[in-house]
Amino acid sequence: MSAVSANTFRQPRAVWAVAFACVISFMGIGLVDPILPAISEELDATPSQVSLLFTSYLVVTAVAMLFVGAVSSRIGAKKTLIAGLAVIVVFAALAGASGSVDGIVGFRAGWGLGNALFIATSLAVIVASASGGFAGAIILYEAALGLGIAVGPLLGGLLGDVSWRGPFFGVSVLMLLALVATAVLVPTTPRPARPTSVLAPVKALRHRGLLTMGLAALCYNWGFFTLLGYAPYPMELDAHKLGLVFFGWGLLVALFSVVVAPRMQARFGTARSMYAVFTALAVVLAVIAADVESPRTVIIATVVSGAFIGINNTLMTQAVMEVSPVERPIASSSYGFLRFIGGGLAPYAAGKLADHWSLHVPFYVGAGAFLVAIGALATGHRLLEEAERGAEAPVAQPRPDVAPSLVQVGQGVGQGAGWADAAGPVVVALDDRPDAGAVLDAAVRIAKAVDRPLEVLHVHETAVVEDVATERETLEQARTTVSALLARLGEERVPARGFVLRSVGGHAAVGHTIAEHANRRAARAVAVGAPSHSGLGVLAEGSATATLSREAECTVVLVRPEPALTAGAPGVSRRTPATR
Repeated sequence: MSAVSANTFRQPRAVWAVAFACVISFMGIGLVDPILPAISEELDATPSQVSLLFTSYLVVTAVAMLFVGAVSSRIGAKKTLIAGLAVIVVFAALAGASGSVDGIVGFRAGWGLGNALFIATSLAVIVASASGGFAGAIILYEAALGLGIAVGPLLGGLLGDVSWRGPFFGVSVLMLLALVATAVLVPTTPRPARPTSVLAPVKALRHRGLLTMGLAALCYNWGFFTLLGYAPYPMELDAHKLGLVFFGWGLLVALFSVVVAPRMQARFGTARSMYAVFTALAVVLAVIAADVESPRTVIIATVVSGAFIGINNTLMTQAVMEVSPVERPIASSSYGFLRFIGGGLAPYAAGKLADHWSLHVPFYVGAGAFLVAIGALATGHRLLEEAERGAEAPVAQPRPDVAPSLVQVGQGVGQGAGWADAAGPVVVALDDRPDAGAVLDAAVRIAKAVDRPLEVLHVHETAVVEDVATERETLEQARTTVSALLARLGEERVPARGFVLRSVGGHAAVGHTIAEHANRRAARAVAVGAPSHSGLGVLAEGSATATLSREAECTVVLVRPEPALTAGAPGVSRRTPATR
């Protein structure tokens, strides 16, 4: 559980090539918003016709999400990535060259196919190629996501101020550069040992937890894309000013997703946080609906909504991974299908509602969709609460639907009958960072000094970013890692037990589970890698250490390896428990 190092952004060129492509891909979310009124005016199309640019793009993305995992598992991640980039290059250029709304809508559908192929594999490729560990790769991906969401509308506004065709041609050129860089710099990725079934994502929807969260996401995205697809019209702004409005919206999405969501989740829990966010978004859309004739009201409400959307985008996918009993990439595909379906149908329905009644109605319906999402989420509340509590699984049959959880590996090593069940061990939490060995060494010294056994917790983490979930290692690989650590400790005659700590997304949940285990075992101390105190590392990982230090009833030892030291132990600091 060591922290992100200062070298997070010192990555191989292959990683930067894919990260650049990620930025451009995520630009596509808000790129067309500033040019919707211009397309409507110049091609003599109604807003409901233009809204199909979202519908065709998202519906095709949704359907493609069901089979891209099967494709990637058969041809490999790099080939899938390149195929997705190539499709985007072609169809973005064709959309820019089109002379009719129908043509643009059709070519946006092709773009959606490329987008699905790309987003399903880009995170996995970055994780596989990045240096500096799993957490650093995730931070880089989240940075690309945030930058793309924020800059997309701004670029769309700047190029759209020249011509509505500009954003389409701009994306095509930039993606072509990313395609060449990916083909040249990214190494060939191995195919999984077992290919994914084409039907696996559909079959996964039979599970109540996954279906419940997917339906809540469908309703959420209905409201979200009603706002994104139809709010530009009552703002009555040109493309450049619309770009600035949605740039502000995108900044809030990125900021609240990375900074606020983890802290809100740690303090209030996932379910309560999501209820609050859905309610806030329903209020925002109701305000727009009630005063849709006021461009100022629509602009302010749209920008403010970015904060709530950023929080929910982080929490919702993590919640899906927590309650899902299937492999996480499969759960991600199933969830993405339902989520994108909601997003695709909403703009089309909004246009029809506005044509038949008034511009007020689509936003009232969108507000209602957020309230329905609350109801859908409430039906799965108990499952989500169980997941958050992190109930421990039996050793022989770990529950894949509850995370985080601890799974014991083997029977432990060392001499002395009954030591394994004795209170007062030293607990050490490790992940895949290069300095994990130094953290373990420090824990061994502490255990020997106080003459207590050691309990090793290896963090097996699933990262969740938007609709994508990826793992650095399989559960079996994590077990193998723990077995190797126990073998080493056995050779050093250090009594020890080993566990795999399975976690999804939230770092605060990891800290809570470690503290809960340490408190239950009346641990003498907990040793972890100290968090970095620079940049995004603090935002992404600080909550784990902060939660552990706050909740643990024993001393928390933060190990900070210092390369400058030529002898002696790494830098060590201690945080004693607060008075209770």
